[in-house]
Amino acid sequence: MKPALQIRMSQQLTLTPQLQQAIRLLQLSTQDIHQEVARALDENPMLELAEEEAPGFSADVLFSEPESSIAVGEAEPARTDDRGEDDFSSEPSDWNTGGMAHSTDDEDETYPEQAADQASLREHLHGQLSTSSMDGKDRKVVGLLIDALDENGYLAQDLNELAELLPAELDITLDDLETALVQLQHLDQPGLGARNLGECLALQLKALPEDTPQRDLAIRLVSDHLDTLAAHDFARIKKLLHCSDNELRAAQHLIVGLNPKPGIEFDQSVADYVVPDVVVEKHKNKWRTRLNAEAMPRLRVNQIYANILQQRDSKNSSQLATQLQEAKWLIKNLQQRSETILRVARAIVERQGNFFEHGDIGMRPLVLREIADELELHESTISRSTTQKFMLTPRGIYEFKYFFGSGLSTGNGGICSSTAIRELIRQLVSAEDRHKPLTDNRMSEILAQQGIVVARRTIAKYRDALRILPVNLRKSL
Repeated sequence: MKPALQIRMSQQLTLTPQLQQAIRLLQLSTQDIHQEVARALDENPMLELAEEEAPGFSADVLFSEPESSIAVGEAEPARTDDRGEDDFSSEPSDWNTGGMAHSTDDEDETYPEQAADQASLREHLHGQLSTSSMDGKDRKVVGLLIDALDENGYLAQDLNELAELLPAELDITLDDLETALVQLQHLDQPGLGARNLGECLALQLKALPEDTPQRDLAIRLVSDHLDTLAAHDFARIKKLLHCSDNELRAAQHLIVGLNPKPGIEFDQSVADYVVPDVVVEKHKNKWRTRLNAEAMPRLRVNQIYANILQQRDSKNSSQLATQLQEAKWLIKNLQQRSETILRVARAIVERQGNFFEHGDIGMRPLVLREIADELELHESTISRSTTQKFMLTPRGIYEFKYFFGSGLSTGNGGICSSTAIRELIRQLVSAEDRHKPLTDNRMSEILAQQGIVVARRTIAKYRDALRILPVNLRKSL
């Protein structure tokens, strides 16, 4: 085949670095944004936090705050956003606009007290061991078992396996380990050092006064019939243990009050927390949505370096000029991110007004396309704007995506959201007779009487999602 040259014309969409940054910032959570800003501040001298005004200029000149509050039902200012793949303008209209307003009044700021460091489970037990009267070898073996405990306080490793793994020069036998385990189990709070759930509960029960009503029955239950008790097979238990309803009920009450994970209270893991991006409040019978002023860092261009750049010739200032342009784009894209989140939040609140008034039962079906059409944005932009973005409401903190969900048909031709149906199931279960709990089929019939057609399998799926036990496990004596 003879080689030949050909000329072809084609179109290709290319995302500029600025547009790529805007897309990436929109999909980041607030915590990730703070990390991104911290990195940019370290790498780019042209950026600084606008917490204090630099000499010779006013921060008001560098920033124009985005609208802090928009009431549902008010007219929205005209926008020039073109509908596209990600709906971000390719050129900033004013690079001097930036992030959200942030109070710099130190008198208004409060700082939480630092909690005292809490000893870990192993540190606590080793402290108890150091004050015990055990001899050197016993203390060493008990210390070895302490180090083998998991975060719940259980000894998951079999003593035989542990004895085989220990070096022979330590001269620690299986009898030594069994003796040390008994000493460990009586070292501190009952239940630590147990090898399974039944033993953990039995240790706690044995620590109760001997005259505690039905203590011995409870010990027999957790030691020999825990699976039967978990299955709520009360008839079989009464037959095996020859006990009455009242005796079994008292024993069950003791067991329910025990701690199945006694080591968890020593867990030092820090709880996850979220910073809400927007705040929803009711004002004069209208739900208003505003940006959370504490959620976003406020940035500006460092005027000192900007002045240096103006005084230098272009030959020696290319790096500073690049950093200045990057600073402009980051400031602009952060503000555009906040404005997009606010617009999406406002549209959600406008459609889910019944939720804010009545709770989950008032939730209506909502899909991303509906918000995208309303705001004339691409559906992918709405998806990014609702992922890991949170809304502080009088009912609690919710991720934006919580307000989206499918719906099921009702008897009158309407649609009921899946969230509302889950709330109805929760209410039915909370009001049921514990001696005769509702089956999934019966709940389906009750909802059908209210005009909501839901299959039994759908009820079971929603019940599992709500972590509600099956009917046989909800039955009480």
